[in-house]
Amino acid sequence: MLGRTAAGLFWMARYMERAENTARLVEAGFRMALTRAEAGEEEWGSVITAAGCRDAYLEKHEVIRGDKVADFVLRDRSNPVSVLSTLHTARENARMTRTALTREMWESINDFWITAKEALRRAPSEADLPEVLNLIRQQGAQVRGTTAGTMLRNDIYNFIFLGVMIERADSTARILDTKYYVLLPSSASIGSSLDNVQWEMILRSASAERAFHWLNGGNITPMAIADFLIFDTRLPRSLAYCYDTISFQLQGLFAQYGQRMPSHDLAESLEARLTAASIKNVFHDGLHEFLTDFMGRNGALSYQIVQDYRFME
Repeated sequence: MLGRTAAGLFWMARYMERAENTARLVEAGFRMALTRAEAGEEEWGSVITAAGCRDAYLEKHEVIRGDKVADFVLRDRSNPVSVLSTLHTARENARMTRTALTREMWESINDFWITAKEALRRAPSEADLPEVLNLIRQQGAQVRGTTAGTMLRNDIYNFIFLGVMIERADSTARILDTKYYVLLPSSASIGSSLDNVQWEMILRSASAERAFHWLNGGNITPMAIADFLIFDTRLPRSLAYCYDTISFQLQGLFAQYGQRMPSHDLAESLEARLTAASIKNVFHDGLHEFLTDFMGRNGALSYQIVQDYRFME
């Protein structure tokens, strides 16, 4: 496969996943803000922090307010990580690699773009926001379902799901890190009913609330939730699941191309670190430090894949 085709598939998948994950971040901030008697500035601030656009937001707005944050993160085309911006970029990458996609997949991506653009034609009201965010999640699920149901399991599929899982791992780590250091108003809130509600909202943003309760009952603690989102390979948005899948997709490329790349070693190394770690040790050494290290290594893997498969050619 040509490097530019592999690049288009990889980044198409990353941007599609990013659009949905950004909507999940907004939903988490919205629901957390509802738990506060005040305006919820901390929660909405956490959204732009986790999305990586806090500085850009503050260049345009003097205050952090829910309606302005939602508009900036969902609709503002000057914000390169807004849902509309990332969906537009994803669609352009899909258009450039259209011959590598099934007709059904291209149509689902195009439908996602058209539907989201119409839904976000104007800023959604507070009452309409949950419905709009749910629509974005459903459209993302439709693209994934079409991909899984119509694409051959070949190098095209491998590059797509490498993009999906690298982006998803980054998103889960960012949400966890932001919750731990930004959302709590003070250390006195740790373990409080407010803290537990906020952690449950994190589970909701990862579509993991019901699965967590099935497995853990009423054991709603930060350590149990972080353990689930980091280490449980049964959860499709956990870091461990993402790296199981990344290693599997890289093995697929090795089987097809007959060449082992440095990115394969990096992925296996990070997967081994996740397998060897425990949540008790992570909390003892510092959750923030663990997640920051993980995000750095995850980014390094993405860069190495770009180099190994000559995405610039």
